[in-house]
Amino acid sequence: MNRGVFNKFGVIIIFVIGFACNNTTYESTNNSDKAISSKYVLKGEKHFLTDYKAMYDDGDVNVVIEIPAGTREKWEVDKTNGTMKLEFVNNKPRIINYIGYPGNYGMIPQTLLPKELGGDGDPLDVIVLGSPVERGSVLKCKIIGVLNLLDRGECDDKLIGVVEGTPFYATNSIKELNEQFNGVSQIVELWFNNYKGPNKMISKGFSDKKQASEILNTAIQEYHKKHNKNK
Repeated sequence: MNRGVFNKFGVIIIFVIGFACNNTTYESTNNSDKAISSKYVLKGEKHFLTDYKAMYDDGDVNVVIEIPAGTREKWEVDKTNGTMKLEFVNNKPRIINYIGYPGNYGMIPQTLLPKELGGDGDPLDVIVLGSPVERGSVLKCKIIGVLNLLDRGECDDKLIGVVEGTPFYATNSIKELNEQFNGVSQIVELWFNNYKGPNKMISKGFSDKKQASEILNTAIQEYHKKHNKNK
């Protein structure tokens, strides 16, 4: 990558200002199954997965932020109880061995993309370009494309989101992002290609907003199909 890209943007500052859901609390819990004496759990005002809608009438989506931009602790929404938990590996907090995330990372509530349809069986992942926001924030975002990734051979795509009230929101596609913010998409792609170590993640490049919308609509349908089936 061109050194000028990093001089222009600093050490990965492609950030966003969003509206936070501030009614969140942290609590310590025991996990005897993993012999962890205690860990942190973020409990929101609502169930992070089921109590926020996926999409607005204008096509924007809700994104629950699990990992604020620039941080390295791996948090994830617990699909059973709707809290957010710090992941543990071998009784130790999971902290990625790389520089912090190049944007606010999270998931779209009320979505599910099964493996047989090219997903990983979890809610859709989104990287939101912009300044760090609090963990547990719920941002109204516009999806402008998708980064197509393989994680050890399995599909692990990341939707690309932008937030109203930021310069990025004026872009409507990856093409426009590249034209108006030279180097940003390359930074995101480079980061995901390398944060797990050599040859773990493989990028297949970016797809346009149309492809991202197809993935999103399928994931919303699959979530409601499963939810209605389990009633």
